[in-house]
Amino acid sequence: MNGFCRVLGVLSAVLLLHMNRLCSSQDAEERKVYIVYMGHLPEDGMYSPASAHSSILQEAIGEGAVSDSLIRSYKRSFNGFVARLTESEAKRIASRDDVISVFPSGTFHLHTTGSWDFLGLHETAKRNPSIESDIIIGVVDSGVWPESESFSDEGFGPPPKKWKGTCQGGANFTCNNKLIGARLYTDDSPSARDSFGHGTHTASTAAGNSVNGVSFFGLGNGTARGGVPSARIAVYKVCDGKGDCVDADILAGFDDAIADGVDVITVSLGGSVVQSFDTDPVAIGGFHAMERGILTTQSAGNDGPFGGTVSSVAPWLFTVAASSTNRGFETTLEDAVTWATENTINAFPSMSTSVPIVHGVQVKNSVCTEDLARECNPTCLDSKKVTGKIVLCDTQLPENIEEAVSKGAASVIAQCNTLTPFPEPFVTPIPVVCFVDVIFDSYVMFFNDTKNLTGRILKSKEVENTNPYPIVASFSSRGPNNLVAEIRKPDISAPGVNILAAFSPLGSPSSSPLDKRSVNYNFLSGTSMAAPHVAGVAAYIKSFHPDWSPSAIKSAIMTTATEMHALSDPEGIGSGHINPVGAVDPGLVYEIEKQDYLSFLCNLEYNLGRISSNRTASCPEGSKEMSPAKLNYPAVIFRVPVRKSFQVALNRTVTNVGPPNSIYRVLVPQIAPELGVSIDVFPQVLRFKSIGEKQTFTVVASGRLRDVIHTSILWADGQRKVRTPITMYPGPQ
Repeated sequence: MNGFCRVLGVLSAVLLLHMNRLCSSQDAEERKVYIVYMGHLPEDGMYSPASAHSSILQEAIGEGAVSDSLIRSYKRSFNGFVARLTESEAKRIASRDDVISVFPSGTFHLHTTGSWDFLGLHETAKRNPSIESDIIIGVVDSGVWPESESFSDEGFGPPPKKWKGTCQGGANFTCNNKLIGARLYTDDSPSARDSFGHGTHTASTAAGNSVNGVSFFGLGNGTARGGVPSARIAVYKVCDGKGDCVDADILAGFDDAIADGVDVITVSLGGSVVQSFDTDPVAIGGFHAMERGILTTQSAGNDGPFGGTVSSVAPWLFTVAASSTNRGFETTLEDAVTWATENTINAFPSMSTSVPIVHGVQVKNSVCTEDLARECNPTCLDSKKVTGKIVLCDTQLPENIEEAVSKGAASVIAQCNTLTPFPEPFVTPIPVVCFVDVIFDSYVMFFNDTKNLTGRILKSKEVENTNPYPIVASFSSRGPNNLVAEIRKPDISAPGVNILAAFSPLGSPSSSPLDKRSVNYNFLSGTSMAAPHVAGVAAYIKSFHPDWSPSAIKSAIMTTATEMHALSDPEGIGSGHINPVGAVDPGLVYEIEKQDYLSFLCNLEYNLGRISSNRTASCPEGSKEMSPAKLNYPAVIFRVPVRKSFQVALNRTVTNVGPPNSIYRVLVPQIAPELGVSIDVFPQVLRFKSIGEKQTFTVVASGRLRDVIHTSILWADGQRKVRTPITMYPGPQ
């Protein structure tokens, strides 16, 4: 008996040691936040998403740990949940047949009124106010400042009957008949109130009321309004006060917005790199929105002017680039001579007296090198030498300008963005002028040749933009599409430079923590400002055509776009510059059904898209032949051999949404012979007897490609023009 007990004791010790090692191993494996995406919600009325999610977690991590692990369930518009998991637990869950994908919850970032008049959508433009008032725009962003005049509900009736949302804005937040819904997902605030300013700006750009007498300290004085002032707004706060937006919160915002009954979703955020369609929260959410007839607009990103930087690449998303308008600002430096520049927005009063101008190297502290001091590098300047002076900094970096601000400079002379010959003006935390390369070098020489130089900076004044416009903004992310080269991205360009719109009085007007000014309206630039312009136009079109699909609305906007300035980078402009009034009557549209997208995704070896259904479902018939280039997209891309003879053809189908008995003739581009390629279209005439009739045509490219070719074909009926961009890239067919 004693021997048995000794053996049992040894076995128990070994088992205990093994369990301790196992537990130690699990403890050592860090738990992270993962998104478990499960596609569609089953139509079975007995299915309980919450129970299913708990059951999956119980099998993976044990029953006792479920309550600590489960963070959120997606159960209104699609199926999935968010949980704290170890890597091994995540892999275990990912192996299940009812799970589409499991991926870590990363962080996206925000892509930070004369514009509507510039686009031709004047206050006197034709509208359908009663239908426009039934349209709801969902804004997935950093919240909103509900007391802004742009969101007043004066003159508004109750929310549309289709509205299924609520006002869960948290503490000290009230909705009304204009701002009909609010939801909060971030942990940094008890309220959907916007402390950053970004969400307030985008919401008012899309659908803000007409507010008279708006300005930024007297600049841009006029009427601020959104594209559809009579429409309703619902906000989904997924971004915190620093502009960070967690993937899990973004998906939660989509889950609710879709179920709440919004008509258009605008998303001015994204990552800096392309993600696969089954791990990108905006691509996933946007797909489910498309299934419900909701168009999602997304900013292209602010990583330009470099090629291949656009991160919004899903074909069902409407990807928006930023462009300039006719608005400009002139800021003047008066010293021994007068220097005028249009590259900053200085809203501070003109300096009353001249003060000494010093170079950063002249006011450096004892520990900084001369080279760093010339650039006003952080921690380099001596506040005793800087205070009250104008500091010349050989820099274009905001943090270096802030170094001078923090040390008490009266103003700064800096170098402008060197990546473009046409730098966009920006709001500054103190009076600042910046010069482009050549002028900056001239000014430095002038400074070095002039002793005891003094000067003053005057308040900016609004002028006609002397730079080319509309031109794609230097910061706007460019194509080509690095995930699916056959889908052209961005899709469209819209105003995104110096947009005056509502702002949170808690936000910094210049994004500098040193800028303590409080404003209700502010100038912002970014593709973030462009995306809500397109959302507003989509809503405007929907007020005339409530039954149009997301792809029809997107096509109408793309094919009626006007041409950009010739100096614009063709990889950054999409189909051109948005044309709201023309898009209401496009004549022809390219429609894409859900099944087309599924075939497209199956061809890319996603199991039924891995974005809309479960793994056991089969791909639509013909998916293997549905190459991305064959998707009925309103832009055509050929990938052809370099310097080898080729002839390739792609079909497109257009639907008549204009009058019956319409005849369209095609204008085919005449490409210069030295480029070695040609384009043909068959047939060259399309005849439509009825509204809704479809016709197919073929685009044939042939020749020997020497370089990338950007061109377009144009279908016209004498009143309407339907333009389709065509691009030829070197690469495999």
